[in-house]
Amino acid sequence: MLESMTTDTPARLLNLLSLLQTPREWPGSELAERLAVSPRTIRRDIDRLRDLGYPVEATLGATGGYRLVAGAAMPPLLLDDEEAVAIAVGLRAGAGHAIEGVEEASVRALAKLEQVLPARLRHRVSTLQNATIPLTRGDGATVAPSTLTALASAVTARERLRFGYRAGDGAETKRLVEPDRLVSTGHRWYLVAYDLGREDWRTFRVDRVSDPFATGARFTPRELPASDAAQLLSRSMSRAQRELDLDITFEAPAAFVTARLPSHLVPEATGEHTCRLHTRSADSVEWVALRLALVDAPFTVHGPAPLRAYVEDLAARLTAAVGVGGTRAD
Repeated sequence: MLESMTTDTPARLLNLLSLLQTPREWPGSELAERLAVSPRTIRRDIDRLRDLGYPVEATLGATGGYRLVAGAAMPPLLLDDEEAVAIAVGLRAGAGHAIEGVEEASVRALAKLEQVLPARLRHRVSTLQNATIPLTRGDGATVAPSTLTALASAVTARERLRFGYRAGDGAETKRLVEPDRLVSTGHRWYLVAYDLGREDWRTFRVDRVSDPFATGARFTPRELPASDAAQLLSRSMSRAQRELDLDITFEAPAAFVTARLPSHLVPEATGEHTCRLHTRSADSVEWVALRLALVDAPFTVHGPAPLRAYVEDLAARLTAAVGVGGTRAD
């Protein structure tokens, strides 16, 4: 009866491969329990995967198990070298700079792919990455792809994580946490984790995380004080920052402005060539001002007062940068 639920060998092999692609070591007994088969069947399936070219490594002893490692070549039935390099570069570029619409799944995919890339392909990916520079959002909140994949691996493997963290006021601290989830807000990545030093749940901006290191110590997931990590992050952000009541008019069609603003800032048409943005936003004053400047259309800020003051100051600084009276330098 143990194997009655997983008699489909191809499906079982795919499920086994999916488990092995998470960055951890799996005891044979745990794999057998997950797939509802005997340990002997797991050993046979491991041999089948090896015959197909998947580099599955086994360690002996009471704490031994199986894990997928980087091989001399990409395993068959997955990707060839060119496809692997193209996908890795694309995922690193997207995940590393938090492009709007990039989901957590891309980070998990990147962590899995880089785990099994041969050294020669890792070198090609790094070479391509180092030879390019992205157009960033302008707030400096970029994230190293290696940081994202390290955090994603610790989340997946349920390993305690050490890292350095820089707070908003510049204070540097060392943290030891039990990571729960990575959450993307569209223009920033956050780590939701239980901070062992503070004995409480915390959210961390990933662009302020440095030198993340998985300790290897496993932990049992704690119950979140919210329905999910996204809700916990939302609560944390609302406590940390007062929302802005945005009231802005544009001298441009709504479709034109909408295409140049983030998806959570949607203006309403007030005429054929005018529109108005009236909404609440948890974004910073600085970030909103920069996004407004990138719309490339005349606009007027009616509120809030902090945004009006910042835009006025920014306009003065930009005018001064090109000379008194806006004289352009040759």
